[in-house]
Amino acid sequence: MAVDLARWQFGVTTVYHFLFVPLTIGLGFLIAILESIYVAKNDEKYKKMAQFWMKFFLINLAIAVVTGIFQEFQFGMNWSTYSRFVGDVFGPSLAVEGLAAFFLESTFLGVWLFGWERLPKKVHLASIWLVSLGSTLSAFWILTANAFMQEPMGYAIHDGRAEMTSFGAILTNPQLWVEFPHVFFGAIATGSFFMVGISAWYLLRKRSIDLFQPSFRIATVVALISSILTAVVGHEQAQHEVVAQPMKMAAAEALWNTSPLHAPETLIAGIDVAGHHNTFAIKIPYLLSILSYNRLSGRVQGINQLQQQFVQKYGPGNYIPNVYISFWTFRIMVGAGSLMVLLSLIGLVLFLRDRELKHGWFLKSMLAAIALPYIANTAGWIFTEMGRQPWIVYGLLQTRDAVSPTVSNANVLFTLVGFAFVYIVLLTIGVYLAARAVRQGPDDENEREDGIPSNLLLEPSGGVQVDVE
Repeated sequence: MAVDLARWQFGVTTVYHFLFVPLTIGLGFLIAILESIYVAKNDEKYKKMAQFWMKFFLINLAIAVVTGIFQEFQFGMNWSTYSRFVGDVFGPSLAVEGLAAFFLESTFLGVWLFGWERLPKKVHLASIWLVSLGSTLSAFWILTANAFMQEPMGYAIHDGRAEMTSFGAILTNPQLWVEFPHVFFGAIATGSFFMVGISAWYLLRKRSIDLFQPSFRIATVVALISSILTAVVGHEQAQHEVVAQPMKMAAAEALWNTSPLHAPETLIAGIDVAGHHNTFAIKIPYLLSILSYNRLSGRVQGINQLQQQFVQKYGPGNYIPNVYISFWTFRIMVGAGSLMVLLSLIGLVLFLRDRELKHGWFLKSMLAAIALPYIANTAGWIFTEMGRQPWIVYGLLQTRDAVSPTVSNANVLFTLVGFAFVYIVLLTIGVYLAARAVRQGPDDENEREDGIPSNLLLEPSGGVQVDVE
């Protein structure tokens, strides 16, 4: 039971933390683009836009940092055996992430915030690009550790522990170079859809159109490009996994037995885990071979055959991940990603025709579409980690053997409930602050030419009428 509780705790904290990481990367990148346009055109509206969106970046970053610290506590509390096993491999990557990437981001964030009107424009612009670089590098170094869990490289086993033998092998891990671009472009798409959605809210209310129509258009273009690139590198990652983690991809397809030469893709299926078969399935001929090998022919190994191979290689045991979760999270991720491409494409067409303000239904759709990248990101990470089971480090250490031997069920349950409570409080604060920032709008939106805030309107009688719009 301690293993299950520890997994639940790590799953909850990781998914929650990753709600904030992509938005930090994506918004930082977009703010840097906005300020670049401001410096190039010397147009004050782009400066105002950059300053407005930074409010959400700061709220998001603050919660991301706190939740990341909570997440790291668990390595020592619940997963001490795992920490001892991989500590020599993970140590350098996590150290560089903290000492270089995070400090790069936080230092130049301070320069950006307090450097307006104090630094030359180009120097100030460089600071926000360094903030964006820092947040991206932070994700890169974390993913070097995760890539080792997915596909261990550059190590040797000594006294029951993995010790690094080649830092270069860690950095050139092929898993890293399909995983990192997928996460990066997904993060840019997350920031873009957030900016599009919030801009749509203002456009629906006809507030500050001169600021939010450009925000809407720039973010729409970036959303389309990043969504397509996320899909492209995601396809490459899936093809890599067919070879590197064939059981994960077999579970993603609920493929119980090795496919025929021309493998069909299963769209939906009734999965009978106990019986190791599907009660029904809707399939598209040839598509699985095309997706796996970029050709019409190619067999994909099945779950039952891979289980037999793994028993021969690793000894008795169940090496099948949760097929139901793997199958449906994979489809939720792909479905949400496909909708992102479609909606951003429609947005680009409307933008090119200068008609986005005339289609309220689309603006409302883009407001709701803020959720799509979060759904895709969450489903993708659940699939990535659940599909690797029963391994915590693929082929080297099983999850059941990685927990702390002296931590009781009560200890884990107490911290699980405690962390969940703290996270609910943080989420409530974050949503409140973001909603307040949206309602308030840009700093000078309510300033009239005479300097009197326009949301304080004097009535003829001399009374004060507060306009809450």
